[in-house]
Amino acid sequence: MVQKKSSVDSEDVLNPRTAAEKITKNKAKDEQDELSEEDQQLVSELEMIVERLKESSVDIHRSAMENLNNVIRSTTSSMTSVPKPLKYLKGHYATLAELYGAWSDERNKKALASILSLLGMAYDKEGKRDCLRYRLLAGYDDGQISEWGHEYVRHLAMEIGEEFAAKIEEEDEESAETLLAIAKEVVPFFLKHNADADAVDLLEELGRHELIADYVTKETFERVCLYMISCSPLLAPPADLGFLETARKIYGRFGKPAQCLPLSIRLGQPELIEEDWESCSSRVEKAQLAFIMARQQVYMPHLTEGDDELLACMNNAGLSKNYRDLARELELLDPKAPEDIYKSHLENTSSDVALDSARHNLASTFVNAFVNAGYGTDKLMTGAVDGNEWIYKNKDMGMLSAAASLGMVNLWDVELGLNDIDKYLYTEDSTIKAGALLAIGMITAGVHDETDSAKALLSDYIADDNCHAIVKLAAISGLGLAYSGTNRQDILDMLVPLISDTDITIDLSSMAALSAGLVCIGSGNSDVSTVILQSMMERVDGELSHKLARFMALGLGLLYVGTQDKYDTILETLKAITHPIGKQASILMQVCAYAGTGNVLEVQKMLHLCAEHVSDKEDQLGQAFAVLGVGVISMGESVGSAMSLRTFEHLMHYGEAYVRRTVPLAMGLVCASNPVVGVVDTLSKFSHDNDKSVASSAIFAMGMVGAGTNNARLAQLLRQLATYYQKDADVLFVVRISQGLLHMGKGTMTINPYHHDRTLLSHTALAGLLVPVVAMINAEKLVLTSSHFLLYYLVRAMYPRFLITLDENLESVSASVRVGQAVDAVGQVGRPKTITGFQTHETPVLLGHAERAEVATEKYVALTSVLEGFVILKKNPDYVEEKEED
Repeated sequence: MVQKKSSVDSEDVLNPRTAAEKITKNKAKDEQDELSEEDQQLVSELEMIVERLKESSVDIHRSAMENLNNVIRSTTSSMTSVPKPLKYLKGHYATLAELYGAWSDERNKKALASILSLLGMAYDKEGKRDCLRYRLLAGYDDGQISEWGHEYVRHLAMEIGEEFAAKIEEEDEESAETLLAIAKEVVPFFLKHNADADAVDLLEELGRHELIADYVTKETFERVCLYMISCSPLLAPPADLGFLETARKIYGRFGKPAQCLPLSIRLGQPELIEEDWESCSSRVEKAQLAFIMARQQVYMPHLTEGDDELLACMNNAGLSKNYRDLARELELLDPKAPEDIYKSHLENTSSDVALDSARHNLASTFVNAFVNAGYGTDKLMTGAVDGNEWIYKNKDMGMLSAAASLGMVNLWDVELGLNDIDKYLYTEDSTIKAGALLAIGMITAGVHDETDSAKALLSDYIADDNCHAIVKLAAISGLGLAYSGTNRQDILDMLVPLISDTDITIDLSSMAALSAGLVCIGSGNSDVSTVILQSMMERVDGELSHKLARFMALGLGLLYVGTQDKYDTILETLKAITHPIGKQASILMQVCAYAGTGNVLEVQKMLHLCAEHVSDKEDQLGQAFAVLGVGVISMGESVGSAMSLRTFEHLMHYGEAYVRRTVPLAMGLVCASNPVVGVVDTLSKFSHDNDKSVASSAIFAMGMVGAGTNNARLAQLLRQLATYYQKDADVLFVVRISQGLLHMGKGTMTINPYHHDRTLLSHTALAGLLVPVVAMINAEKLVLTSSHFLLYYLVRAMYPRFLITLDENLESVSASVRVGQAVDAVGQVGRPKTITGFQTHETPVLLGHAERAEVATEKYVALTSVLEGFVILKKNPDYVEEKEED
């Protein structure tokens, strides 16, 4: 019997490498035996072409190259498999590369290099980047880039980015320029084939994203800009602002001033805002820009050039009227009493519990103010036969808050509101008079009137050295509320002397610093910051430990909101202050400067501060500010917000006492007026914490999270908490405040500082949230004692969440709009749907936190791409009304 010979000879056993090679060859031979007849024919054809390429004749080379080109192009394959010619040419790749080096004919060499570039995509060894190398040798002009299709170009773009990074490291500028030249050929191909994101990414890798502006067309510019704006929060400075500048430039080129303006605001450059204003082709477009500026509290009245109607739009003059018209439509005009909110009959409260009546009445004052905000009528003050009766049901500073509640009830209605307040300005009781002055500031918060009422009424009390301290304090606070974000020098001239005057008490100086910070918020005003620093240095430690001194630090921080790294010299000066307020102020400055940027490095700095073990109670306040910083910095970006919420869970487990009591407040800031189920559950758990301060913070945060939403689940949880804490007057007071916040404006308002489709951060609204939150860190010293009026600063964050459509004459017009959940359509091809699960309504309508609206009829064209607040609709000239059939 003849023994069958093994596939590995006996002598090969001693040489494993030879054995392995033989096994591989045998496998390849077996695979060849398994090929179909058609594949066998293709393999033979390819081998014959390679053999012909090995010959010496240039003409044979040319015809063989054409054959090879045709074979590769004519083969079809599925999306997931490698085309068969590329698969079967693998074994010849090295041979073809050798032939390229041996040939002398340039034309043939280029044709072969093009094929090698394609093969390099599949068989390139790590780091060699043969696809790009042979493409450069083959040439990349006259559409040669696109000859092998889309997947090839994508791979080439990837190698261009990798090679560019390597050349920059080697400082080889000449090669970098060559790579930029080939990228300029790739970008138009991407844009033509709906790969806008790939085009932007490629130029970004080369550090030349601004070049995209030269290639976009009328069909592609909107998708490109949307992608660049969405990428901005994920990029490191200065590329983040560079992307916004490029997107703004593109919008400007295609005549879209309403899209340019939000980007100019985000860039923080007033000259760009003026440029957008001047670029408007019509007065109606300017009116739309004025509405966006009014919402953002960008006050530039000189742009209107005496046009009273445009000035009224910028002054937000029609806000009160339109808000009440909306309430009439929704049948919400009837005032609500605090009891309508508490629903005590649903609480299992035992009747034998004695209520702290003054504290209970104070809570009702705030609830009444928040619930009836902006409606002009309520049941305690304006609706009563004698409004004084309710004021005298409160004690001491409670009387101030009761009188001031008129400002909230008459919010934005300067004309009628001042009439209601006027009688309280002549009372002998300084506390009530102080409340009336604070109410004046609240009424004019967010709106500007021609007579400058707030300045006219408040300035006398600020200049009067003989008036009572509490009256002066209220006048200072009222001025800050009324002129927040205006940058008016005449207002600063009244406030700055009070900051530097060491003869007056620290509380007046601190509130003056806070008001000055509000007036020129985000401007980086060096004169004001110098005066605040000087005041901190001159005050003794005992004064700097005052409970209101922290607001001096906050005022300094507000000057730098959104300015990022423009505060280095101030930070160095703060190091010279030995009192803990120096460190607190430096933390607050960093928090404010990077607010809403999502800057990961700054968040890490804040987390390091949170992790430190601090024994001194004064130093712990700085840690509390760092916790707020994590939330404030990451609040503008969805991924960062989600990560911050997870981080807060860890801080709650391992943090110091001050850190734990601040975590719920930070969560409230991140999800203001956005009752996310997970966050509500977490806060509900913290609201039963053993530490009363943590419980109070969590309950207040529940109010912030649900502010203006009427969320039924939160309402039920708060009613349960009212029963649970019925014997604890302090915590019960916070529960009542939260109930008032939840039903704010009877469910028509928001306190979320983000607007314009959650892309613009309102600096004044952020400040309006920060003041009460900073006060709640030490609620037992401030909100729960005599400084509860600080809760009224929320008025700067309050705004109706409506959509009101106007015609070209700025008169209200009803139009059909679709309102649904916003869908992220960034990077999607074509014209994808931007909302889902929508319902069609007639304007005016209310918009939820994550909702978006779009015009449902072709009869009108909106002047802005974001339908929110006041939107002007133009009649569509191409619209033809369909005739109804008989």
